[in-house]
Amino acid sequence: MMNITIRNIPDDVVSKIRTLSQMEKRSLNNEILFVLERGVQEEVRYYFNLKRNISKETQIEIWTRLSKEWQDDRSTDEIIDDIYNSRTLGREFKL
Repeated sequence: MMNITIRNIPDDVVSKIRTLSQMEKRSLNNEILFVLERGVQEEVRYYFNLKRNISKETQIEIWTRLSKEWQDDRSTDEIIDDIYNSRTLGREFKL
């Protein structure tokens, strides 16, 4: 495993990572590794989504296959009601 030194980390970033590490009961070092790994995964996902877009035809085929797998004993109206009832109002904002 490699050791590296990172310089000039902004105080607010260190504070946020320290808070996360306390909340998750991880050491500061382990929290930094966790955040770094998660960030790298997101960057890789973002990169592949940009560079390897799935064609419209492939997306339709995937969704068609998935839609045939759906199993539910509820009626369509019951499913729609469940979706609407599980929604939240969201946050308040001013225009």
